[in-house]
Amino acid sequence: MLASAYLAGLGTGAGLIVAIGAQNAFVLRQGLQRLHVGAVVLVCVLADVALIALGVAGMGLAVKQQPGLLQVLRFAGAAFLASYGVLAARRAWRGESGLRPADATAGRQGRTVLACLGFTLLNPHVYLDTVVLLGSLSTHYLGGVQWSFAAGAGTASLLWFTALGYGARLLLPVFRSPVAWRVFDVLVALLMWGLATLLLLRPMA
Repeated sequence: MLASAYLAGLGTGAGLIVAIGAQNAFVLRQGLQRLHVGAVVLVCVLADVALIALGVAGMGLAVKQQPGLLQVLRFAGAAFLASYGVLAARRAWRGESGLRPADATAGRQGRTVLACLGFTLLNPHVYLDTVVLLGSLSTHYLGGVQWSFAAGAGTASLLWFTALGYGARLLLPVFRSPVAWRVFDVLVALLMWGLATLLLLRPMA
């Protein structure tokens, strides 16, 4: 039972995490730049593990009963994503190479961690996926087995963000070209603006 719960959590967690999104785009960019990758991966994994644990501990219902909080996160997240999209568009317009940070503040770990927290915690869907959905699914397992399910979901987060952050360097030969960075930043800008629009237009469940 423990093994099956763990594998179920691993598969479900992977299905939710391995998707194109703002957080993954940010982790990928940091990996390509090789800037504070360990800190970024750690923040993403710890945040996921904490939220999954809250869900398994029964906080999913509390989150669903706080629509006002989700609405605040919805608008704050949309503003954050739109702003980051503007920054990405500006980088693409200026032709800034991601392999050479454009200013001294780009290399500050504290600023990078704060940005990572923004991508992670200002997205209301993160709470719905981890606290509500994974928390609800964990109720299929009783007698402490639900924590094996949580461990599987947490492992999926660890494996994915580690692979994304540190595996990004395999793409470095492509991104040595300024044109590749311009294309990447254009796509990032479009992704951020698209996600911000969806947050504004789509009501929270």
